[in-house]
Amino acid sequence: MANCASCSAPLPANTQYCSYCRVRNDIDLQGKHDYHVIDSTCERVCPECEQSLQTISLDAAGSLRIERCAHCFGLFFDPGEIESLLESAVAPVVTVNLELLNNINQDRFPQDTKVKYLKCPVCQVLMNRVIYGYRSGVIIDQCRSHGIWLDGGQISHLLEWKKAGGQILNQQQIAAKQEKVSSEQFKKAFRKDYSIPQQSQREQGIDGDLVASVAEVIFRIFE
Repeated sequence: MANCASCSAPLPANTQYCSYCRVRNDIDLQGKHDYHVIDSTCERVCPECEQSLQTISLDAAGSLRIERCAHCFGLFFDPGEIESLLESAVAPVVTVNLELLNNINQDRFPQDTKVKYLKCPVCQVLMNRVIYGYRSGVIIDQCRSHGIWLDGGQISHLLEWKKAGGQILNQQQIAAKQEKVSSEQFKKAFRKDYSIPQQSQREQGIDGDLVASVAEVIFRIFE
């Protein structure tokens, strides 16, 4: 059983809050690591504060450098950098803890937050609001060309999401969608290549109902 980082009391299972001191704990996360500032100002601008972002290096993530706002603590990641951070900051996970995952999302869900669209720190074009990963509960601001903006605290949410097995669920969801697409593509190709016009069926003495039945059996095999 894990212990509270503040008072050392035992933490209840599948929760982030200590029942004694009420401090929120980040359980078994290597992602709470130190960083140092590489450049105090850069050309990229915070979409929330409209001030220059600083470039920082995350010590535990090796050569990973990201942009950070010193005022609102938002972070800007170039494409692929969030995945690199999740890989280096959280120990490998092999199981899914749905109860813990639901508690994390419930605890961290922002209440009464107004929806607004932010400009990309690089190109200043409005970014898209999308959910990062299956059942992460994290809505990110994404510029398809330049990267992803996370509000303050969202990176901790994603680290906890992965630790609870959220990334495993996401990979399963992607695989299921790919399998469905492949099945549909096969069906379309089969119908196109092996369908026989009714006129041709009559000329060749082919039983159309039999052809349809055989095709249906093949479709079910590949579903």
